[in-house]
Amino acid sequence: IRRPPRSTPLYSSAASDVYKRQTFDTGTRAAAFGGTTTIIDFAFQNEDKNAEQAIEHSISLAENKAGIDYSFHLVISKVDQQALIDIKNAIKNLGISSFKMFMAYPAIMVNDASIYQCLKVTGEHGGLICLHAENGPVIDEIVKETIAKGLTEPGHHGFSRPALMEAEATHRVIKLSELTNAPIYIVHVSCKESLFEVISARQKKLKVFAETCPHYLFFDDSVYKSNDFDVAKFVISPPLRKKSDHEHLWKALAEDDLQVISTDHCPYCMKEGHLGKIKQKPLGKNDFSKIPNGAPGIETRLPVIYEGGVNKGIISLNRFVELVSTAPAKIFGLFPQKGTIAIGSDADIVLFDPKEKNIISANTVSYTHLRAHETREDRGWGGVGVKKKGGGGGGGG
Repeated sequence: IRRPPRSTPLYSSAASDVYKRQTFDTGTRAAAFGGTTTIIDFAFQNEDKNAEQAIEHSISLAENKAGIDYSFHLVISKVDQQALIDIKNAIKNLGISSFKMFMAYPAIMVNDASIYQCLKVTGEHGGLICLHAENGPVIDEIVKETIAKGLTEPGHHGFSRPALMEAEATHRVIKLSELTNAPIYIVHVSCKESLFEVISARQKKLKVFAETCPHYLFFDDSVYKSNDFDVAKFVISPPLRKKSDHEHLWKALAEDDLQVISTDHCPYCMKEGHLGKIKQKPLGKNDFSKIPNGAPGIETRLPVIYEGGVNKGIISLNRFVELVSTAPAKIFGLFPQKGTIAIGSDADIVLFDPKEKNIISANTVSYTHLRAHETREDRGWGGVGVKKKGGGGGGGG
Protein backbone atom coordinates (compact mmCIF):
# COMPACT_ATOMS: atom_id res chain seq x y z
CA ILE A 1 0.00 0.00 0.00
CA ARG A 2 1.38 3.33 -1.08
CA ARG A 3 0.59 6.59 0.63
CA PRO A 4 2.54 9.79 0.04
CA PRO A 5 1.30 13.15 1.25
CA ARG A 6 -0.93 14.08 4.12
CA SER A 7 -2.99 17.11 3.40
CA THR A 8 -2.69 18.88 6.74
CA PRO A 9 0.55 17.50 7.98
CA LEU A 10 2.95 18.40 10.79
CA TYR A 11 0.88 21.36 11.87
CA SER A 12 3.21 23.65 13.82
CA SER A 13 5.26 20.69 14.99
CA ALA A 14 8.47 21.73 13.28
CA ALA A 15 8.63 25.23 14.70
CA SER A 16 12.01 26.55 15.74
CA ASP A 17 11.01 27.74 19.21
CA VAL A 18 11.11 25.61 22.37
CA TYR A 19 7.34 25.51 22.82
CA LYS A 20 6.52 22.87 20.22
CA ARG A 21 6.96 19.19 20.97
CA GLN A 22 8.59 18.02 17.76
CA THR A 23 11.22 18.85 15.16
CA PHE A 24 11.51 17.64 11.60
CA ASP A 25 13.71 14.86 12.94
CA THR A 26 11.29 13.37 15.46
CA GLY A 27 8.16 14.31 13.52
CA THR A 28 9.20 12.68 10.27
CA ARG A 29 10.47 9.60 12.12
CA ALA A 30 7.02 9.21 13.64
CA ALA A 31 5.53 9.69 10.17
CA ALA A 32 7.76 7.00 8.68
CA PHE A 33 6.99 4.56 11.52
CA GLY A 34 3.31 5.09 10.75
CA GLY A 35 3.68 4.66 7.00
CA THR A 36 3.59 8.29 5.83
CA THR A 37 6.31 8.98 3.27
CA THR A 38 5.63 12.64 2.44
CA ILE A 39 4.38 15.54 4.56
CA ILE A 40 3.29 19.08 3.83
CA ASP A 41 4.17 21.27 6.80
CA PHE A 42 3.46 24.98 7.30
CA ALA A 43 5.69 27.97 6.56
CA PHE A 44 4.44 31.04 8.43
CA GLN A 45 4.38 34.45 6.78
CA ASN A 46 3.99 37.24 9.34
CA GLU A 47 5.11 40.76 10.25
CA ASP A 48 8.72 39.57 10.54
CA LYS A 49 8.92 37.27 7.53
CA ASN A 50 7.60 37.74 4.02
CA ALA A 51 6.57 34.73 1.99
CA GLU A 52 9.95 33.89 0.53
CA GLN A 53 11.70 34.33 3.89
CA ALA A 54 9.11 32.11 5.58
CA ILE A 55 9.66 29.34 3.03
CA GLU A 56 13.45 29.58 3.25
CA HIS A 57 13.27 29.52 7.05
CA SER A 58 11.12 26.39 7.03
CA ILE A 59 13.41 24.67 4.54
CA SER A 60 16.37 25.45 6.81
CA LEU A 61 14.59 23.71 9.70
CA ALA A 62 13.97 20.61 7.60
CA GLU A 63 17.27 20.26 5.72
CA ASN A 64 19.44 17.40 6.96
CA LYS A 65 16.76 16.54 9.55
CA ALA A 66 13.70 15.32 7.67
CA GLY A 67 13.65 11.57 7.19
CA ILE A 68 11.01 11.65 4.45
CA ASP A 69 9.97 13.98 1.63
CA TYR A 70 8.36 17.27 2.53
CA SER A 71 6.84 20.44 1.17
CA PHE A 72 4.98 23.41 2.66
CA HIS A 73 1.70 25.24 2.74
CA LEU A 74 2.40 28.96 3.09
CA VAL A 75 0.36 30.43 5.96
CA ILE A 76 -0.92 33.90 5.10
CA SER A 77 -1.82 36.05 8.11
CA LYS A 78 -1.05 39.52 6.78
CA VAL A 79 -2.61 40.53 3.49
CA ASP A 80 -1.43 43.62 1.62
CA GLN A 81 -0.34 44.28 -1.95
CA GLN A 82 3.09 42.78 -1.32
CA ALA A 83 1.55 39.62 0.11
CA LEU A 84 -0.56 39.22 -3.02
CA ILE A 85 2.55 39.62 -5.18
CA ASP A 86 4.32 37.07 -2.97
CA ILE A 87 1.53 34.53 -3.46
CA LYS A 88 1.85 34.80 -7.23
CA ASN A 89 5.64 34.49 -6.97
CA ALA A 90 5.38 31.44 -4.70
CA ILE A 91 3.19 29.68 -7.27
CA LYS A 92 5.25 30.65 -10.31
CA ASN A 93 8.80 30.49 -8.97
CA LEU A 94 9.06 28.86 -5.54
CA GLY A 95 7.18 25.61 -6.06
CA ILE A 96 4.55 26.45 -3.41
CA SER A 97 0.98 26.35 -4.68
CA SER A 98 -1.10 25.85 -1.52
CA PHE A 99 -1.77 28.48 1.13
CA LYS A 100 -3.37 28.30 4.58
CA MET A 101 -5.62 30.99 6.01
CA PHE A 102 -7.25 30.98 9.44
CA MET A 103 -10.75 32.32 10.14
CA ALA A 104 -10.05 31.83 13.88
CA TYR A 105 -7.22 32.46 16.40
CA PRO A 106 -6.68 36.22 16.96
CA ALA A 107 -2.92 36.20 16.29
CA ILE A 108 -3.25 34.82 12.75
CA MET A 109 -6.93 35.31 11.88
CA VAL A 110 -7.78 37.01 8.59
CA ASN A 111 -10.99 38.76 7.58
CA ASP A 112 -13.27 38.05 4.62
CA ALA A 113 -11.79 40.82 2.48
CA SER A 114 -8.33 39.30 2.86
CA ILE A 115 -9.60 35.86 1.87
CA TYR A 116 -11.39 37.38 -1.12
CA GLN A 117 -8.22 39.15 -2.29
CA CYS A 118 -6.12 36.01 -2.00
CA LEU A 119 -8.69 33.86 -3.76
CA LYS A 120 -8.62 36.17 -6.74
CA VAL A 121 -4.86 35.66 -7.03
CA THR A 122 -4.83 31.88 -6.49
CA GLY A 123 -7.81 31.43 -8.81
CA GLU A 124 -6.01 33.25 -11.61
CA HIS A 125 -2.59 31.64 -11.13
CA GLY A 126 -3.39 28.05 -10.19
CA GLY A 127 -3.04 28.10 -6.42
CA LEU A 128 -5.24 26.65 -3.70
CA ILE A 129 -6.36 28.26 -0.43
CA CYS A 130 -6.80 25.91 2.55
CA LEU A 131 -9.07 27.30 5.24
CA HIS A 132 -9.56 26.76 8.95
CA ALA A 133 -13.28 27.53 8.99
CA GLU A 134 -14.64 28.76 12.33
CA ASN A 135 -16.21 32.12 13.13
CA GLY A 136 -13.28 33.34 15.22
CA PRO A 137 -14.64 36.69 16.45
CA VAL A 138 -17.88 35.17 17.75
CA ILE A 139 -16.09 32.21 19.30
CA ASP A 140 -13.68 34.56 21.07
CA GLU A 141 -16.68 36.32 22.65
CA ILE A 142 -18.18 33.00 23.75
CA VAL A 143 -14.85 32.01 25.32
CA LYS A 144 -14.67 35.31 27.23
CA GLU A 145 -18.24 34.84 28.50
CA THR A 146 -17.47 31.29 29.58
CA ILE A 147 -14.33 32.28 31.50
CA ALA A 148 -16.18 35.19 33.13
CA LYS A 149 -18.67 32.69 34.57
CA GLY A 150 -15.81 30.87 36.27
CA LEU A 151 -15.99 27.91 33.89
CA THR A 152 -12.28 27.46 33.39
CA GLU A 153 -11.76 23.67 33.18
CA PRO A 154 -10.53 22.14 29.87
CA GLY A 155 -13.90 20.54 29.18
CA HIS A 156 -15.45 23.95 28.57
CA HIS A 157 -13.25 24.38 25.50
CA GLY A 158 -15.43 21.99 23.55
CA PHE A 159 -18.68 23.76 24.34
CA SER A 160 -17.27 27.24 23.65
CA ARG A 161 -16.75 26.51 19.94
CA PRO A 162 -20.22 25.54 18.59
CA ALA A 163 -20.64 23.45 15.46
CA LEU A 164 -22.94 26.18 14.16
CA MET A 165 -20.00 28.59 14.04
CA GLU A 166 -17.93 26.10 12.05
CA ALA A 167 -20.81 25.67 9.60
CA GLU A 168 -21.32 29.44 9.30
CA ALA A 169 -17.67 30.03 8.42
CA THR A 170 -17.68 27.12 5.99
CA HIS A 171 -20.75 28.52 4.24
CA ARG A 172 -19.22 32.00 4.09
CA VAL A 173 -15.93 30.94 2.54
CA ILE A 174 -17.70 28.71 0.01
CA LYS A 175 -19.58 31.78 -1.16
CA LEU A 176 -16.30 33.67 -1.55
CA SER A 177 -14.97 30.74 -3.59
CA GLU A 178 -18.08 30.82 -5.76
CA LEU A 179 -17.75 34.59 -6.21
CA THR A 180 -14.12 34.39 -7.33
CA ASN A 181 -14.39 31.04 -9.15
CA ALA A 182 -11.33 29.91 -7.20
CA PRO A 183 -10.88 26.46 -5.62
CA ILE A 184 -10.78 26.08 -1.83
CA TYR A 185 -9.91 23.28 0.55
CA ILE A 186 -11.70 23.09 3.91
CA VAL A 187 -9.45 21.55 6.54
CA HIS A 188 -10.51 19.31 9.46
CA VAL A 189 -14.30 19.18 8.94
CA SER A 190 -15.63 17.98 12.30
CA CYS A 191 -19.45 18.02 12.21
CA LYS A 192 -22.45 17.34 10.04
CA GLU A 193 -23.40 21.03 9.97
CA SER A 194 -20.25 22.09 8.12
CA LEU A 195 -20.18 18.84 6.15
CA PHE A 196 -23.62 19.59 4.73
CA GLU A 197 -22.32 22.96 3.49
CA VAL A 198 -19.51 21.15 1.66
CA ILE A 199 -21.89 18.57 0.19
CA SER A 200 -24.25 21.29 -1.03
CA ALA A 201 -21.39 23.14 -2.71
CA ARG A 202 -20.06 20.04 -4.43
CA GLN A 203 -23.55 19.16 -5.67
CA LYS A 204 -23.50 22.56 -7.38
CA LYS A 205 -20.16 21.61 -8.98
CA LEU A 206 -18.30 24.32 -7.08
CA LYS A 207 -14.54 23.97 -6.68
CA VAL A 208 -14.64 22.81 -3.08
CA PHE A 209 -12.50 20.08 -1.53
CA ALA A 210 -12.52 19.02 2.11
CA GLU A 211 -10.97 16.67 4.63
CA THR A 212 -11.55 15.28 8.07
CA CYS A 213 -9.20 13.79 10.67
CA PRO A 214 -9.15 10.51 12.63
CA HIS A 215 -10.01 12.14 15.97
CA TYR A 216 -13.33 13.35 14.55
CA LEU A 217 -14.13 9.78 13.49
CA PHE A 218 -13.35 8.00 16.78
CA PHE A 219 -13.82 10.45 19.67
CA ASP A 220 -16.78 12.60 20.69
CA ASP A 221 -17.66 15.50 22.97
CA SER A 222 -18.47 13.21 25.90
CA VAL A 223 -14.80 13.55 26.89
CA TYR A 224 -15.44 17.22 27.76
CA LYS A 225 -17.90 16.31 30.52
CA SER A 226 -15.05 15.48 32.92
CA ASN A 227 -13.49 18.14 35.14
CA ASP A 228 -10.15 16.31 35.10
CA PHE A 229 -7.26 18.23 33.54
CA ASP A 230 -6.44 15.14 31.47
CA VAL A 231 -9.19 16.41 29.17
CA ALA A 232 -6.61 18.96 27.97
CA LYS A 233 -5.26 16.37 25.56
CA PHE A 234 -8.53 16.79 23.66
CA VAL A 235 -8.26 20.59 23.47
CA ILE A 236 -8.18 20.93 19.70
CA SER A 237 -9.96 23.22 17.28
CA PRO A 238 -12.51 22.55 16.02
CA PRO A 239 -13.29 20.52 19.14
CA LEU A 240 -14.64 16.99 19.19
CA ARG A 241 -18.31 16.84 18.22
CA LYS A 242 -21.31 14.59 18.85
CA LYS A 243 -20.98 10.85 18.41
CA SER A 244 -23.77 11.00 15.82
CA ASP A 245 -21.45 13.06 13.59
CA HIS A 246 -19.19 10.02 13.10
CA GLU A 247 -21.67 8.25 10.85
CA HIS A 248 -22.11 11.33 8.65
CA LEU A 249 -18.35 11.80 8.26
CA TRP A 250 -17.68 8.14 7.43
CA LYS A 251 -20.50 8.17 4.86
CA ALA A 252 -19.05 11.31 3.30
CA LEU A 253 -15.62 9.68 3.07
CA ALA A 254 -17.09 6.60 1.41
CA GLU A 255 -19.06 8.66 -1.12
CA ASP A 256 -16.33 11.24 -1.94
CA ASP A 257 -18.14 14.14 -0.30
CA LEU A 258 -14.91 14.35 1.72
CA GLN A 259 -11.76 13.67 -0.28
CA VAL A 260 -8.95 13.27 2.26
CA ILE A 261 -8.19 11.97 5.75
CA SER A 262 -5.49 14.15 7.25
CA THR A 263 -4.14 14.41 10.82
CA ASP A 264 -3.79 18.08 11.82
CA HIS A 265 -0.79 16.72 13.73
CA CYS A 266 0.20 19.22 16.43
CA PRO A 267 1.51 17.54 19.58
CA TYR A 268 2.03 19.18 22.96
CA CYS A 269 3.07 17.57 26.24
CA MET A 270 0.79 16.97 29.20
CA LYS A 271 3.74 17.49 31.53
CA GLU A 272 5.37 20.91 31.67
CA GLY A 273 9.10 20.76 31.11
CA HIS A 274 9.06 17.33 29.47
CA LEU A 275 12.20 17.10 27.31
CA GLY A 276 12.83 20.75 28.13
CA LYS A 277 9.63 21.94 26.48
CA ILE A 278 7.77 24.85 28.08
CA LYS A 279 4.31 26.39 27.63
CA GLN A 280 2.72 22.98 27.08
CA LYS A 281 -0.82 21.86 28.00
CA PRO A 282 -0.44 22.80 31.73
CA LEU A 283 -0.18 26.45 30.65
CA GLY A 284 -3.99 26.47 30.83
CA LYS A 285 -4.32 24.73 34.18
CA ASN A 286 -6.58 27.51 35.48
CA ASP A 287 -7.90 28.85 32.18
CA PHE A 288 -8.79 26.53 29.28
CA SER A 289 -8.37 29.35 26.76
CA LYS A 290 -4.60 29.29 27.43
CA ILE A 291 -4.18 25.58 26.70
CA PRO A 292 -2.22 25.13 23.46
CA ASN A 293 -4.56 23.67 20.85
CA GLY A 294 -3.41 20.48 19.21
CA ALA A 295 -2.98 16.71 19.36
CA PRO A 296 -0.74 14.19 17.60
CA GLY A 297 -1.79 11.70 14.97
CA ILE A 298 0.82 11.32 12.26
CA GLU A 299 2.01 7.88 13.38
CA THR A 300 -1.40 6.36 14.05
CA ARG A 301 -3.40 7.59 11.04
CA LEU A 302 -2.94 4.54 8.83
CA PRO A 303 -3.72 1.81 11.40
CA VAL A 304 -6.71 3.54 13.00
CA ILE A 305 -8.30 4.34 9.63
CA TYR A 306 -7.59 0.86 8.29
CA GLU A 307 -9.12 -0.73 11.38
CA GLY A 308 -12.06 1.66 11.70
CA GLY A 309 -12.77 2.00 7.99
CA VAL A 310 -11.62 -1.04 6.01
CA ASN A 311 -11.92 -3.73 8.68
CA LYS A 312 -15.34 -2.41 9.71
CA GLY A 313 -16.54 -2.56 6.10
CA ILE A 314 -17.23 1.17 5.79
CA ILE A 315 -14.70 1.89 3.04
CA SER A 316 -12.95 -0.41 0.58
CA LEU A 317 -9.21 -0.98 0.52
CA ASN A 318 -9.00 1.00 -2.72
CA ARG A 319 -10.93 3.89 -1.18
CA PHE A 320 -8.61 3.79 1.83
CA VAL A 321 -5.59 4.30 -0.46
CA GLU A 322 -7.43 7.08 -2.28
CA LEU A 323 -8.18 8.94 0.95
CA VAL A 324 -4.73 8.70 2.54
CA SER A 325 -2.55 8.92 -0.57
CA THR A 326 -3.82 9.38 -4.10
CA ALA A 327 -6.38 12.15 -3.52
CA PRO A 328 -4.08 14.43 -1.49
CA ALA A 329 -1.29 13.88 -4.03
CA LYS A 330 -3.61 15.02 -6.83
CA ILE A 331 -5.13 17.95 -4.93
CA PHE A 332 -1.75 19.35 -3.90
CA GLY A 333 0.07 18.90 -7.20
CA LEU A 334 2.28 15.95 -6.25
CA PHE A 335 0.69 13.39 -8.58
CA PRO A 336 2.00 11.32 -10.38
CA GLN A 337 5.37 11.67 -8.63
CA LYS A 338 3.45 10.72 -5.49
CA GLY A 339 0.17 8.89 -4.97
CA THR A 340 0.58 5.97 -7.36
CA ILE A 341 2.78 2.97 -8.05
CA ALA A 342 3.93 3.49 -11.62
CA ILE A 343 7.05 3.66 -13.77
CA GLY A 344 8.71 7.01 -13.12
CA SER A 345 6.92 7.67 -9.82
CA ASP A 346 8.75 7.78 -6.50
CA ALA A 347 9.05 4.34 -4.94
CA ASP A 348 7.46 5.35 -1.65
CA ILE A 349 5.90 1.99 -0.83
CA VAL A 350 4.44 1.13 2.57
CA LEU A 351 4.22 -2.52 3.62
CA PHE A 352 2.13 -3.57 6.58
CA ASP A 353 0.40 -6.62 7.98
CA PRO A 354 -3.38 -6.02 7.87
CA LYS A 355 -3.94 -8.72 10.49
CA GLU A 356 -1.32 -7.65 13.03
CA LYS A 357 -2.87 -6.32 16.24
CA ASN A 358 -1.29 -3.65 18.36
CA ILE A 359 -2.33 -1.52 21.32
CA ILE A 360 -1.34 2.13 21.05
CA SER A 361 0.80 3.00 24.05
CA ALA A 362 4.14 4.53 25.02
CA ASN A 363 5.71 1.17 24.20
CA THR A 364 4.32 0.94 20.67
CA VAL A 365 4.23 4.54 19.39
CA SER A 366 7.40 6.52 18.72
CA TYR A 367 8.31 10.12 19.44
CA THR A 368 4.96 11.22 20.79
CA HIS A 369 4.46 12.08 24.46
CA LEU A 370 0.74 12.80 24.07
CA ARG A 371 -1.42 10.15 22.41
CA ALA A 372 -5.13 10.76 21.91
CA HIS A 373 -5.61 7.16 20.74
CA GLU A 374 -3.77 5.59 23.70
CA THR A 375 -5.00 2.10 24.76
CA ARG A 376 -6.79 1.65 21.42
CA GLU A 377 -6.23 -1.73 19.68
CA ASP A 378 -5.93 -1.67 15.90
CA ARG A 379 -5.03 -4.03 13.07
CA GLY A 380 -2.79 -2.98 10.21
CA TRP A 381 0.66 -2.24 11.65
CA GLY A 382 4.32 -2.60 10.81
CA GLY A 383 4.55 0.09 8.13
CA VAL A 384 7.91 0.39 6.39
CA GLY A 385 8.56 3.07 3.78
CA VAL A 386 10.63 1.77 0.88
CA LYS A 387 11.98 4.86 -0.80
CA LYS A 388 13.93 5.53 -3.94
CA LYS A 389 17.65 6.15 -3.57
CA GLY A 390 18.28 9.75 -2.58
CA GLY A 391 14.74 10.31 -1.28
CA GLY A 392 14.01 12.05 1.99
CA GLY A 393 13.92 15.77 1.50
CA GLY A 394 12.93 18.37 -0.98
CA GLY A 395 11.42 21.76 -0.65
CA GLY A 396 9.36 21.96 -3.81
CA GLY A 397 5.59 21.66 -3.90
